[in-house]
Amino acid sequence: MDDCVVFTYTDEDFVNDFSSPSERKSTFDIALRSGWTEKMNAGLFRYHLGDLDTRILHGPCGFIAQLNILRGVERRKPQDIVSIRQNFDPNQFHFNKINPKELLFELQKVKTEATSDQNGRNKKCKIIINVSPLEFGHCLLVPEPDRCHPQILTPLAVQIGIETVLLSADPGFRVGFNSLGGFASVNHLHLHGYYLNHQMRLESSPTELIHPQNNLYRLVDFPTGFLFYTQGTDLTPTVNAVCKLTDIMVDKNIAHNLFITRGCPPNKEGDPSSARNGVRVVIWPRLSCFGAKEESAFNVALCELAGHLPFKNRKDYETVTEEEVKAIIRKCLLPEEEFSELQKHIMKKF
Repeated sequence: MDDCVVFTYTDEDFVNDFSSPSERKSTFDIALRSGWTEKMNAGLFRYHLGDLDTRILHGPCGFIAQLNILRGVERRKPQDIVSIRQNFDPNQFHFNKINPKELLFELQKVKTEATSDQNGRNKKCKIIINVSPLEFGHCLLVPEPDRCHPQILTPLAVQIGIETVLLSADPGFRVGFNSLGGFASVNHLHLHGYYLNHQMRLESSPTELIHPQNNLYRLVDFPTGFLFYTQGTDLTPTVNAVCKLTDIMVDKNIAHNLFITRGCPPNKEGDPSSARNGVRVVIWPRLSCFGAKEESAFNVALCELAGHLPFKNRKDYETVTEEEVKAIIRKCLLPEEEFSELQKHIMKKF
């Protein structure tokens, strides 16, 4: 895995204007899309994805249902997870053990003070295919894989997640993270990235400002979560605030899911002239789920909380209603009273 293509970039490569939608692709999109397609044609995935049956459920949430039976059947068996703070285990599967052909490229930001370590070395991120894909381009972002970080967010991981969304000229490219206990299946630090050619309610959901100094918002829509918004090139305040929030959850042993997408600025959701030039980072605290506790219709992880529902069987896909989806998701969320207590605790810590 050492002799691989290195994709380098700077802040100048960020796509900051979506006011005039076009069919253009960024150099990042071209590298990811072409490399991913080559790997699919080479038979490196567990199944051929193809065009997935998709329908938008009736209702204000705008849930995007997709039928992906083979993922439920063919995906790698999740590791035994018993704690949100579980240590990395070199004897378990991790991403340094993958078939080298699954590597797409290394992502490396041109050296800056923020992206190099104390010895001046640039920090790298491996981009590998997810062999059991959810959607087109489904890849895993693995920051500093040789350091064997457990599945707990770091500032570098959050920064890379936001920056890859900014590098894409496709508003359908999203990035997400599942904590341990939040349906992460491998305890080796990684994020998911993929393309979904549908707008999501999450991108324009109304918000309530709850901590002005850190630009922390609360999502008003179901499911309730915390939201940060960033636009431009100075990502440090947002990255630090996100990590401060997730660190609080780790300390309190609260599982969580994170989703990064292009979105409207908070409090401008109803403005038709408001473009999705910035990035929304949403974090949902949730009840921990350890062991094989899987819903028959779908699991509740990063994409489901964001409104993208990959179904494991055709019957559920064809018949499920918005209310039934909300009932399944609600079982995985913190009760309202616990969420309110967590919010108060976060306010004190911030």
